[in-house]
Parts: sequence; structure tokens; C-alpha cells
Amino acid sequence: MAKKLALIASKGSLDWAYPPFILASTAAAMGYEVHIFFTFYGLTLLKKDISDLKVSPLGNPAMPMPIPMPNLAQMLPGMESMATMMMKQKIAKKGVASIEELREACLESGVKLIACQMTVDLFDFKPTDFIDAIKFGGAASFFEFAGESDISLFM
Repeated sequence: MAKKLALIASKGSLDWAYPPFILASTAAAMGYEVHIFFTFYGLTLLKKDISDLKVSPLGNPAMPMPIPMPNLAQMLPGMESMATMMMKQKIAKKGVASIEELREACLESGVKLIACQMTVDLFDFKPTDFIDAIKFGGAASFFEFAGESDISLFM
């Protein structure tokens, strides 16, 4: 019987998109059965177009910046765009897979991607906003799997 990994993805920024997909695809490659429940802002990671994912340096003291920058400067117009551009350049330079590639790897390896139906309704999303290979469900249905999982992580 395969081990099980339950992940909850609740954040939809570029830097927070990587952990659930990396962990899920790695676990699936190791033979785990994996389900990711996407809720609130994490739901945006299942949209067809995720080219607008951003990273914010504000309130992220661990984010390495090329020069030390006080929080006040991080609030200036254009800083989020600059940080996003820098992160995308670093990802490309280091040869890290894109979010789309990691998401596809998850699907190809059998990871179940579950969109929180309550969040879909709350934010007036339509099923056509999302990639095809996902399921829609509520927290209760996810808890059935999570309750039997060997590992459960919230991101």
C-alpha cells in the first residue's frame, strides 16, 4: 500500500507556487499517492493562465535583494514588478522548472489537484477558468484523504 501525502495550497504568489508542486511531484515520483487541495488564493495556481503570478518583497524579510532595502522602499510603485522580474530571471538562469511544467509533471504522475468549491463560489470563478484535469470538492471530501495520509502539510 502506497504512502499518502496531503497538501493544502492556500497562497497564490510566484514564490509560494513552487513548494506544493515540487513536494507533490517528488512524492509521486517516490511512489506516494498525493492530493493537493487548493483553497483561497492558492486556487489561482489552477487557472489556465498563471503568467501574472507575482512575488512581493514587502513583508518577506528572507527574500534576498541585491542591495539591502528598508520596508518603506519596498512599498514604492514598481517594486513588486521588479522583484517578480528578478525572481523569474533567477528561475530561468538556474534552470528551475516553471510552475506550468511542475503542474504538468504532477498531473502526469497522478497527483490529484482539487479546487475548493467554496472558494470557487466565493470568488465567482467559473470551471472554465481552470485547467481541465482538476476536480472540484469541499474540505470534507479532502479530509477523508488527509485523515488517512502519512504526511499532511499546509502551505
